Amino acid sequence: MKDLQHNLRDSLRCLIKLIVAAVLIAWLSAVSLPGRMAAQAPSGKDEGRPVSPNPDEARLVTSDIANFWRAYDQATPENDLIVFRNEYFRKGSYGLQQFTRLRITSVCNLVDVIAKRPKYYASIRENTLKVESMKEPIRASFRKLKELYPAAVFPDVYFLIGVMNSGGTTTDKGLLIGTEMYGLTQQTPSEELTDWHKAVLKFIEAIPHIVAHELIHYEQKYPKGNNTLLGQALSEGGADFIAEMISGGNINDHLHRYGNPRERELWTEFQKEMSGKETSHWLYQGDKSKDRPADLGYYIGYKICEAYYQPAADKKQAIKDLLEIKDFNQFLVASGYAEKFGKNQ
Repeated sequence: MKDLQHNLRDSLRCLIKLIVAAVLIAWLSAVSLPGRMAAQAPSGKDEGRPVSPNPDEARLVTSDIANFWRAYDQATPENDLIVFRNEYFRKGSYGLQQFTRLRITSVCNLVDVIAKRPKYYASIRENTLKVESMKEPIRASFRKLKELYPAAVFPDVYFLIGVMNSGGTTTDKGLLIGTEMYGLTQQTPSEELTDWHKAVLKFIEAIPHIVAHELIHYEQKYPKGNNTLLGQALSEGGADFIAEMISGGNINDHLHRYGNPRERELWTEFQKEMSGKETSHWLYQGDKSKDRPADLGYYIGYKICEAYYQPAADKKQAIKDLLEIKDFNQFLVASGYAEKFGKNQ
């Protein structure tokens, strides 16, 4: 209840601030010299490009990072909402439009999160600007996937700065990467971070691995209505498994450090819930998991996929099978994973 009250108060404060700023800008525009104009919205929205079967044709778009820092440098407590609206959101790519809809939600939310974590955002500029230099490793992982899975297609990739709630997601025309989640350094100030952030924030070198993870999600051809815990764990764990294969790294290696010495225990617990639709003990928990790392469903899904792939004689066919699962329960049986722990498991 207290969290809800805080959220409502913050939203109301942000809305009032935006209205006041908009009124002030309108007044200044009305009394300014002829020819002075307020910032205009783009004449048309970027609708995104069709995907390509060629891994070298996908665009790797970093313009939104530059726009964010331009807005950041111009923003003050009095004008931040207007500046971020005009310089970041209105000049944004298709990817930013979609990331705003899916994750950022509003300029108010972005400004509010920056205000709550000013030291962290001030510390991430150098890391986010390094993304430009990572295009070749990303492209190499695309080419590797094409070798392993000839049916692969490649959407554009958009690198963005959001509100510290998502390292990546997808739309039908793009992969969306929240680069602020990869701002970790040895000097990162930690006093503003939640326990969840302390567990999941990554060094910038992880960017090729999260792009690979989201690319695998894009390729997955799974049954509609995939809402069981098992199905979602295989989706996430499968993305981790193949992404590691093509990029050389795993965005959830912390889950493996925790899970490997406890694998039997976790599997015993997981299988009791895997046929249901309740995922809150295993996936997408944010900072709600207090006694162990959040999102251990990624780990279980990875281990099931690994059990299927390792003994396969035809590795390319095994990759195709992982990306085109038609029945999750049958796939689990075919993997032989449960047998690893004995007949009674």
